[in-house]
Amino acid sequence: MNAVLAVILIVVAVIVGAAVGIFIGNAYRKKVAEAEIGSAEEEAKRIVSDAMKTAEAKKKEAILEGKDEVHRLRNEGEKELADRRKEVQRQERRIQQKEETLDRKIDNIEKKEDRVNKKIKDAEVRLAEAETIKKSQFEMLERISGFTVDQAKTYLLDQLEGELGREKSLKIMEYEQQLKDEADKRARNIISLAIQRCAADQVAEATVSVVPLPNDEMKGRIIGREGRNIRAIETMTGCDLIIDDTPEAITLSCFEPVRREIARVALEKLISDGRIHPARVEEMVEKARREVEQSIKQAGERAVLDAGVHGLHPELVKILGRLKYRTSYGQNVLKHSLEVSYISGMIASELGLDPKVAKRAGLLHDIGKALDHEIEGSHVEIGVDVARKYKESDAVVHAIHAHHGDVEAKTVVACIVQAADAISAARPGARRENLENYIKRLQKLEEVASSFKGVENSFAIQAGREIRIMVKPEQVKDDEMASLARDICKKIEEELEYPGQIKVNIIRESRAVDFAK
Repeated sequence: MNAVLAVILIVVAVIVGAAVGIFIGNAYRKKVAEAEIGSAEEEAKRIVSDAMKTAEAKKKEAILEGKDEVHRLRNEGEKELADRRKEVQRQERRIQQKEETLDRKIDNIEKKEDRVNKKIKDAEVRLAEAETIKKSQFEMLERISGFTVDQAKTYLLDQLEGELGREKSLKIMEYEQQLKDEADKRARNIISLAIQRCAADQVAEATVSVVPLPNDEMKGRIIGREGRNIRAIETMTGCDLIIDDTPEAITLSCFEPVRREIARVALEKLISDGRIHPARVEEMVEKARREVEQSIKQAGERAVLDAGVHGLHPELVKILGRLKYRTSYGQNVLKHSLEVSYISGMIASELGLDPKVAKRAGLLHDIGKALDHEIEGSHVEIGVDVARKYKESDAVVHAIHAHHGDVEAKTVVACIVQAADAISAARPGARRENLENYIKRLQKLEEVASSFKGVENSFAIQAGREIRIMVKPEQVKDDEMASLARDICKKIEEELEYPGQIKVNIIRESRAVDFAK
């Protein structure tokens, strides 16, 4: 069709050209143009005729191609349809086979069900026969024994309960003894291993410091004119200087260990320098304070490093370092805390627990003693407040709170810290106390407890921290034990002087003894 259109356009163009030539040409050209027009018309007819033939041929060719394509698509569709029919027939055969198999299974199940029903009916008949026989036997037994079924059942249960109760009591006593022996053995083993693994040195310390002098003339220079030097030292340090007849020595007395250490360092610097006057005293005291603060920080960092405890708040490390100058019955508290940390970690390891929390709690259990000169309250309460302030875990706070029994120990870590604290404090040589006074105090404690009516024996244990009292069960009843413990505590508070607190533990035991003959 495009070719025909093109031919028509060409013809139109030629005609237009011829027309223009007619209008503008001369007569000669008109004749020539007429001749050319005739030729053009013939050529145009020929071209149109050829174009029509070409278009007709292409049309027939397109029709043939369309018929071929339709034939091909028809063949493909028939083939696909045949394939689908075959697949459907195959599925139908499979379904038919399954239906046949299912029918056979249903038949088998029905046959089995019939057999089972038959067996059930036979079993019911036999059960009825057995019940009849059982009933006749029970009637015969009732006639022979003279007991009904309920009476015989009650009699047998009573006999069985008595025998089982006796055997149960024997087994319970046996298991309790075994568990107690095993627990004691295990506890001794763990504590002995922990003590053996902890080798700590100990030097007894006091609440006074002695500063050596190069000569006795230095005493006068330290006192100064009209005592102004010694007053300046005592005012700026908060310590008392004791200058007596002791040759070449001055004693510093102060209950606050850090102030006493600052005074000792400042006095040594003044003696070494030789220039002693109030202005120089102030300068040396300030320098000594900075040195002691640095020493406290280093001591805290060294303790944390030695104990293997990480992540402590920097302020908590500084407070821990103050324990270097704190003593308890002559025992350095920082060294005691390190011992408790070591022993706690070892006991926790032996028990299969994580030693990190135990070591951390052991290191911080006496942290309150570093501040008990500045804050009111017991060192336990101060330690708990400080630990909470610096975001220590609940397990560490509870161990600090419970290490002296102020609250009941509810975690294994708290019990471990209690044991480690007692081991470190009670070992021979750890704390200085006059042996004679120590023995007298224990004897007096036992005498006070034994003075009450109904007390059979009393034993002071744990270096006098606990008194265990055995009472006579026929004289002291269970409901009287609480009032007796309160009376004993009151008398101990009135008549004895002791550090910390004493636990009064009253034990009442009733025994029944008999002999099998």
